[in-house]
Amino acid sequence: MSAVDQLFAALRSDGRKALMPFFTAGDPDMATTARIIQAAQAAGANLCEVGVPYSDPIADGPVIQASYQRSLDRGFRLQQIMEMAGKLKSEVTMPLVSMVSYAIIYRVGLKEYVKQAKEAGYAGAIVPDLLVEEAAELSRICADEDFSLVQLVTPTTPRERQVRIAESSSGFLYYVSVTGITGERTALPEDLVGNVKWLREQTDLPICIGFGISGPETAARLAPVADGLIVGSAVVRRVHDAENSDAAVTHVTDFVRSLRDAIDNAPNDIV
Repeated sequence: MSAVDQLFAALRSDGRKALMPFFTAGDPDMATTARIIQAAQAAGANLCEVGVPYSDPIADGPVIQASYQRSLDRGFRLQQIMEMAGKLKSEVTMPLVSMVSYAIIYRVGLKEYVKQAKEAGYAGAIVPDLLVEEAAELSRICADEDFSLVQLVTPTTPRERQVRIAESSSGFLYYVSVTGITGERTALPEDLVGNVKWLREQTDLPICIGFGISGPETAARLAPVADGLIVGSAVVRRVHDAENSDAAVTHVTDFVRSLRDAIDNAPNDIV
């Protein structure tokens, strides 16, 4: 079992839901990224998604796209996320997963990327642009290494394809709550509950919902539906809006704590 598998098994046993904030590596700098990951854990995050900046991001909205560009403009290199995770091993016990383009993994080499990431301390990777038709080799490598391969299902993904994606995924399934790009939203689709309920009947994998979660109110509405919630743009925006690194840590701490409270106080039954 990967660290992600172990986490969700423990959460299910306790009747709790996972909270996964997203941070862009290197925005505003790698030292601050490391600090806010530690702050998120202390505030109640269960695992953390580390975005690997890429010049042609898939499905990311303007807030995350801009954060990627800022990091790239400052000279971000892939090795930096490996070095950061290695330094955090003694401080951060929650699983870290990278959000990384398949183009980057392919360039590094499938086995080599998984090897480097696992040795650095990552428990898995979310690969948003990996086609299910091309997923078999990476899925096998990740399974052999107990390294979670998380793939995305969208509201417009045909149901037969959703099942195929689930079969080649591990750790959890990333359910995209809305069509389009990432970003904060005040309203979510009326058919979201029914879609997630159907998907839950097709797979034993935990289902985490991302895209569109703007704050505690949205988190509280979705908590009964999902095994976990992923919050990206709302977190990245707070980091960027902070006047300095200390303020960024404070903003993340306060926001993650508010999300944690909202999730914990929501009904526990899964629809």
